[in-house]
Amino acid sequence: MRAHYRAEGIGEEDLAADPYGQFLRWFEEAAAGGLHEPNAMVVSTADERGRPSSRTVLLKQFDERGFVFYTNYDSRKGREIDANPYVSLLFPWHAVARQVIVSGRAERTGRDETAAYFRTRPHGSQLGAWASDQSSKAASREELDRAYAQLADRYPETERVPVPPHWGGYRVVARTVEFWQGRENRLHDRLRYVRRDSGEPGAEAVWTVERLSP
Repeated sequence: MRAHYRAEGIGEEDLAADPYGQFLRWFEEAAAGGLHEPNAMVVSTADERGRPSSRTVLLKQFDERGFVFYTNYDSRKGREIDANPYVSLLFPWHAVARQVIVSGRAERTGRDETAAYFRTRPHGSQLGAWASDQSSKAASREELDRAYAQLADRYPETERVPVPPHWGGYRVVARTVEFWQGRENRLHDRLRYVRRDSGEPGAEAVWTVERLSP
């Protein structure tokens, strides 16, 4: 199966000054164009032996500090990030012939930031964060449903659900961000921002742009 991509491309002169500004442009265009869940991204991690794994999660926040998602810290991705904090994010916006690829280091968000986001989640999702021992073997679906039902009895809609200690956010601090635009004849545009400064907390980000061959 093959698809012919759009002729309109993207040049260096079209880019924002930093990758976060450029991501915002493309994200808003994807959302305005009706793309389903443009904040869905593939998070790839690797364990201490370099064996990779991938899964789709939802981006919940981004700014000049990085890209944030939330998960169970005891999950496979959480354990792998503990062993090897370098991750890749892929936004596969196939419908508009675009991809964004972020490479960087994942850091846990603070507990206050995690709690603030947890309070915005639907009540059922808050209970689900407690009910699921993510990535571990489950004896049956009934066991999972039973755990959820017990939590629902303990914390009805009128009760405040505490934030699980094993649950929270990761912020991916980007070192490179590639913007991929599909073009005719497979001569795609690939423009990659590369961070050239030390990357230490508080350091002002210095970005350069390089074009990659398709």
